[in-house]
This record gives sequence, C-alpha cells and structure tokens, in this order.
Amino acid sequence: MTLFSKCVSRKVHEHQQHDQQDCEADGLWTKLTVWRKSLVFSCQGFTVIDSHGSLVFRVDNYTGRPEEVTLMDGSGMPTLTLRHRKKLRLVDTWLVYEGEDGEHSSKKPIIGCVRKHINILRPNSKVLARVYCGPSDKKFAYTIEGSYVHRSCWVLDESKRVVAEIRRKESMNGGVSFGLEVFHLIVRPGFSLSFAMAIVLILDQMFS
Repeated sequence: MTLFSKCVSRKVHEHQQHDQQDCEADGLWTKLTVWRKSLVFSCQGFTVIDSHGSLVFRVDNYTGRPEEVTLMDGSGMPTLTLRHRKKLRLVDTWLVYEGEDGEHSSKKPIIGCVRKHINILRPNSKVLARVYCGPSDKKFAYTIEGSYVHRSCWVLDESKRVVAEIRRKESMNGGVSFGLEVFHLIVRPGFSLSFAMAIVLILDQMFS
C-alpha cells in the first residue's frame, strides 16, 4: 500500500489499533535485516534480507550525498526513486516516486515527501523528520522520532502508533552488537516495506 493510499483511507486504519508487542509476538510484523553495504564489488550501497535470508531490496552506487537514489527489489528492478529537492535549501526535503525514470522522474506522481525537522527553540527535540503525502501538504501523515545515528527510531502515524522501527541488531548469543552497519527494519502489516526502506535511505542521507 502506497503512502497515497494510506492518506485516502486513514480512517480505516484508525480501527487497526493492535499493540506492537502483540503483533511481533504473533509474527505479524516483518523484520528485515539492513546491511549498509552493496553486494556489487567496488560499490557502496545497502543490502536488505528477510528472516529467511532472501534478498528483498538493494541499493548500489551509493556514494557521498547523491541527489537521486534508486531503491531496487531483490531482482534488481527499480522500486522507488528518491530525489533531493534542491529548491528548498533551508529544509532538507526528499521526494519519493514509484519506479525509476532518471531525469524525468519529476513528471511521475509523487507518493511521499520527507522533510527534516528543524526546531531552533528546541534543538534537542526527538522529532527527526516528518512525512507528507505531497510537497505542498501542510499536514503531515507520519512523524519520525528517535536517533538514526544510534539506529533507534520509530515512524509514528497520526495516532502515535508505531508503523515501522529501526533497531540495532544484536547477536542471539550474549547480546553482542553488530555495530551501526547492520540493523533491523521492523514494519507493521499494511505499511509499505519499500516506503519504509525509502525512509531509511533518506534518514541515512540526512544524518550520516
């Protein structure tokens, strides 16, 4: 389900008030392992696998702070295009499009807009960014809180319900941490896996 679909049918989701711990206990949430490394030799990027070890998403040729990032599925097919909006220099803004269209992606429908949150009066605010259905929307659909630097943050909907979480990965034996290069992305049923991964990529651009 795309972000646009969520905005249209947000009233339906207000009735799906499952507790996060119950959902995880029932195995309803999707837990992905994100590795901040490309499978392609000499490339930088991301590799994402599911609990069965299958490749779900990948990002290659990820160097520096690119103006455009393409998220691919496990087979290498473009899923989403993330484009940095240069016009809004005061606010770090990324637009998300379906598929890939290179320089012409601006002509495709926008399925989401993520803006870095800046609060001069509260510099220690736990809000990292906000997600909008479109660049002209004034009311946000999701809030991202926590710390991406420490790989501990949450995507919250309007009712403060967690729909996705970034969490540090620990070893099953002794709780040994894998560091910051390997972490979990945990997604609630009904929230787009590809859009959740797009949020990870955008946060990585904003805070790495």
